[in-house]
This record gives sequence, C-alpha cells and structure tokens, in this order.
Amino acid sequence: MPSEELRQAEILDMDPVTPVEEVLVSKYAEDLAGQSERLDRMAERLITLELAIPGLFATVLKLVAGAKAMAPMNIFLTAAFFCWLAALVLTLLALLPRSWQVDERIMEKDSFAHEAPLGIRDYFQKTARHKRRLILPSALLLFIGICSAVLSIYY
Repeated sequence: MPSEELRQAEILDMDPVTPVEEVLVSKYAEDLAGQSERLDRMAERLITLELAIPGLFATVLKLVAGAKAMAPMNIFLTAAFFCWLAALVLTLLALLPRSWQVDERIMEKDSFAHEAPLGIRDYFQKTARHKRRLILPSALLLFIGICSAVLSIYY
C-alpha cells in the first residue's frame, strides 16, 4: 500500500486537463446519462412495430383468405401471437420507471451490487442495463413472431 507522500506526489505530477480532454469527459458523461433516453426511444419504436405487425398480418390474412375464410389455427400462428404479446409486455416493462436508491455524494460504487444505495454513475449504468435486458429479448421475440407468422401460412 503506497504511503501518503507517494500518493501526494502522484497527484502533483499530473498534467492539467487540456480543453480536448474536458470535451471528451463531458461527452462521456452526456453519453452515459443519455443511454436510458436512447433505449426509451428504441422501446417506443418497438411498441409501434409490436402493435402494427400483428394488425397488418391479420388484415393481410383477411384480404387474402376472403370474407368467409378463416386462417387455420396451428402451432405457428399461436406461437406468433404469443411471441408478439410477450414482446409487447417486455417493452412496456422497459418503459415503466423504476426507482433506485441513489446516494448523490457517491460518484461510483458498484452497479452490479444488490444493496442500496447506488452511486450516480451506477444509477445511469443500472438503468440502461435494466432496459437493455428487457428490450433485447423483446426484439428477438418480435422477430421470432414474424418468422412464426410466415411459417403459419405455409404449414
């Protein structure tokens, strides 16, 4: 463990922050804080797709099959609508606000820790990670639903 004199020497030997470094640090902080907003915008677009695609699929089936024809219920059609519903639920959960206990005096603690409180940087990282964990499976389920819908037409 370094002595106090060595720590002070390290601090004194540091170069002053250049304007470029200040901009980089500022942009890093903006990017870190903006992750959650970007994921919210992505979730909003996903909700639009998750609502539009099943409606379009049902409309196209009705137009192609005719007024009295019905689409046969098969495992693929059931899987498609189940996947679309699950994707919608996951996306809605990602948009719901969560409350985290944050200590404003701490900049960084451990964003993976389960105990509270979080540091400020941890708050932004944990919020983005939480949204990402819901949005990525939602997008995957949406894609699987589309594939299942296509398969339901042919099988």
